Amino acid sequence: MTEETGTKSRSGSVQSIERAFGLLEMMADAGGMMGLSQLATASGLPLPTIHRLVRTLVDLGYVRQEPSRQYVLGPKLIRLGETSSHMLSVWARPHLARLVDEFGESANMAMLDGDQIVYLAQVQSRHSMRMFTEVGRRVLPHCTAVGKAILSQLPETEVRELLQRTGMPKHTETTITTVEEFTTQLHKAQKLGYATDEGEQELGVRCVAVPVPDVPSRLAMSISGPAGRMTEDLLQHAVPLLTQAAQSLSDDLR
Repeated sequence: MTEETGTKSRSGSVQSIERAFGLLEMMADAGGMMGLSQLATASGLPLPTIHRLVRTLVDLGYVRQEPSRQYVLGPKLIRLGETSSHMLSVWARPHLARLVDEFGESANMAMLDGDQIVYLAQVQSRHSMRMFTEVGRRVLPHCTAVGKAILSQLPETEVRELLQRTGMPKHTETTITTVEEFTTQLHKAQKLGYATDEGEQELGVRCVAVPVPDVPSRLAMSISGPAGRMTEDLLQHAVPLLTQAAQSLSDDLR
């Protein structure tokens, strides 16, 4: 039986669907553009199989062919991504709300999108304070706790390449602006399981974050508030509950 018949494999999955999504993920990991020969090499599939799958994705609008004959991810994926981001927010909110109930400070979930951090969900503090951690806000990862938590899970070579692309602009007196100091902090975050932002994006705001484990997207959850209220005692109490919330969200997303 061939993949064209749609017959399921022994594992119970449809092989052609697995392969098509595998190609989309490869293209995304490669920056969104690849040629047929590159896809064949990366996937290990025969070139005729790659060609059939890609042509189907083109017909559906999920892939587009450029004049250079390279293939790029198509605009139809944007709608899926937007809906997926919204659902991530829906799933995260109950976990964030429990953190706010426990600590009284704002709780956030953010994702690494390209080279930027985007805030996807937030439950605000009971205290009145407007901060940069608004849903939809995009910031560079080097000056946020969520950015550090996420980057601490990546190979150092990838982190250095990202920082080379984005630069490390200074926002406050405490912003880290050297790659060496930043990678030292990432090693510390990897060892401890959490990262902090000591007013590095916004003066007077302190944040603690942990990565969300075992999920396809690069996510982190955090608690943030005024430095005067975000004491060391609060941070030490918050980290285990943040870690537990991140694991619970990961379980929900599987």
